[in-house]
Order: sequence, then C-alpha cells, then structure tokens
Amino acid sequence: MANIAERQKIILERLKQQGFVKVSDLSRELNASEVTIRKDLKLLEEKKLLQRNHGSASTLTSIISDRHIDVKEKIQIEEKIRIARAANKLLEPDDTIIIASGTTLLAFANAIDIHDHITVITSSVRVSLTLCYNPFIDVVQLGGTIRKNSVSVIGHYAESTLASLSCSKLFIGVDGIDLDYGLTTSDMNEARINQQMIAAAQKIIVLTDSSKFGKRGFCKICGLDNVHHIITDTNAPAHIIRMIQERNIEVTLV
Repeated sequence: MANIAERQKIILERLKQQGFVKVSDLSRELNASEVTIRKDLKLLEEKKLLQRNHGSASTLTSIISDRHIDVKEKIQIEEKIRIARAANKLLEPDDTIIIASGTTLLAFANAIDIHDHITVITSSVRVSLTLCYNPFIDVVQLGGTIRKNSVSVIGHYAESTLASLSCSKLFIGVDGIDLDYGLTTSDMNEARINQQMIAAAQKIIVLTDSSKFGKRGFCKICGLDNVHHIITDTNAPAHIIRMIQERNIEVTLV
C-alpha cells in the first residue's frame, strides 16, 4: 500500500484528469481501505485542494459562479434540446405548470408542442415572450425586479404571488446537483424564488445537463428529497445517477 504522500499525489492526479474521483475506485487502485481514502480526502479538503461529496470528491472548480444567460445559452446546446423534448412529453391537458428561469428552461419553452390548453406561470421574461403567442397557452408573468444575468423576475412580489398558487408541476433548472447538498443556484434571490416555486407545485421536475452533477452553486435551493423527477443527458455520471435512483427519484436520460 502506498504511503500517505503517494496516495494523495495519485488522488490529485486523478482529480486533474477526471474532475472527480470515487472513494471505492481509489480504494481498489491504491489497495487501501475506504476509511483510509476518506481520511486522505478530508486532509486534502482541509488544504483546500478538493471538495468532498457523498462517496466521492471533486475539484474546487465545481463551485459554480454566476454567468449571464447569453453565455450559458451557448453551452451544451444539443443536450438541452433533447432534455427539452423529453420534458414536453410530460405535459398534460389543463396542466398548470411553473417554469423557472435558465437556458434549459428556455429550450423547454421553445420545445413545447401541445394542442390542449395549459397555463404557464414563469419568472423568466424570455420564457413569457416565447410562449405568449401560443393560442393554447395562458401565460402568467410573475412581477418584480428583473435580475439581469437571468433576465428573470426576483423579489417579494413574485414570491407572494407564488405563495397563493397551487400548480401541478414545476420545471426547474439548477447550477449544481450535489448528493449531499441538493439543488443549488449561484444567486441568493434566485434560490428564494425557486423555494417558493417548489412550495407551490405538486411535482418537482429538474431539467439539467450532465455538467451540473457533482457541482454546487453559492445558494442551496432544496435537498434531493424534494425532487420527483430529473431529466438529463446520457453523459451524466453513472454512479451519481444510480445513487439518485436509489432515493426513489425518477431519472430520464436522453
């Protein structure tokens, strides 16, 4: 078995190569117990060289910073389109749904192809503009202060409106999904309005591309126990998807 310095060097090399490492894989590769590996990861986290997750660790670059919607819109385009088409299949006649803000949610709005009446409540100005000409959709635009990075509404007025609603489904995007920390976003006000959306909906459906797994935004939205369904692309880390499914959360891979 390698000594502690050798183990930690190998751990950091694997992190550099892969972006994340699993305790079980390191245990086999280094011929060390999982308890020993966890201690190594704890020491490396204390040195601010990595971030520990449930049964794994990831690089500190997994902490997500806030970016403008115009930047995010150019990332994982094909994956977002596939996710959006899968989400469209979940719509039912007379649904009253909430669509949160984000580029994957905007892709979803563009993909909606229903010929029965539904009502959409949204914080996203761009989602409203996308759907407002559809004759089958009644759009309720939440009011308040425009957050420029997401071109969406935040604040007391939007939150108080949501507090008075009961909707069938919430379609929400995230900046990060962490097995321990749950759903996160990079803005505190965005997290607050997302929490009100969750409280107003009967079913929580997360639309996210695979790049968000094992990462954290600045603010926690909710734990995974609030989530009913996740739609993501097939590049999502298999071990994380498996652990999510073990929590009785439906996962659709597209």
